[in-house]
Amino acid sequence: MSDYARDSVQRHCQSLQEALTRFRRQNVEQVTAWGAHLAAVLPFGGRLLAAGNGGSAAQAQHLTAELVGRYQQERPAYSAIALHAETSTVTAIGNDYGYQEVFARQVAAHGRPGDVLVLLSTSGRSPNLLAAARTGRAAGLRVWALTGPRPNSLANAADEVLCVDADGAATIQETHLVAVHLLCECFDEALTVPGADSFTSVSAAHRRTS
Repeated sequence: MSDYARDSVQRHCQSLQEALTRFRRQNVEQVTAWGAHLAAVLPFGGRLLAAGNGGSAAQAQHLTAELVGRYQQERPAYSAIALHAETSTVTAIGNDYGYQEVFARQVAAHGRPGDVLVLLSTSGRSPNLLAAARTGRAAGLRVWALTGPRPNSLANAADEVLCVDADGAATIQETHLVAVHLLCECFDEALTVPGADSFTSVSAAHRRTS
């Protein structure tokens, strides 16, 4: 490995370490609260919608996969949709209405009052995510954004925002992935019924509300 490559790797790791240190200091309580909120929504017929562009799209899909499947412990499947993954819908909307509407129109179709919309963007400036945020809030969804540093437009458009204080898009996305995993962990923890097997208890509660 060249000295330049070694220095680049060291700088990247240092940037991530510093971002995670700030994340632990500033955002852990917020992620915990988000997990608890999802635990009060998803088991009772609510839905999570998620969207992003590029690498953030992959992380949005990662989040929905953990909710429909599982994160670590066994539990029921919950309704979660990654909007960018609906390829025929995305291309149809993009062709007929413009790329700015590819998420907003799906939010209008799938979102219901009380559902949660999670939007991920390193810049916080993506027009299609801003349109989705406006549509979601107008429809009564709870809109959460994961972005890079403030100020940014998506942070202002969301109900709640988790801003990662870092300069590079890669570091922001890597910290977003940590936030996604911790959100799933906090969600699972909030589902646990004290003094009983969590999967059995949550399944019974899920059946009673179905």
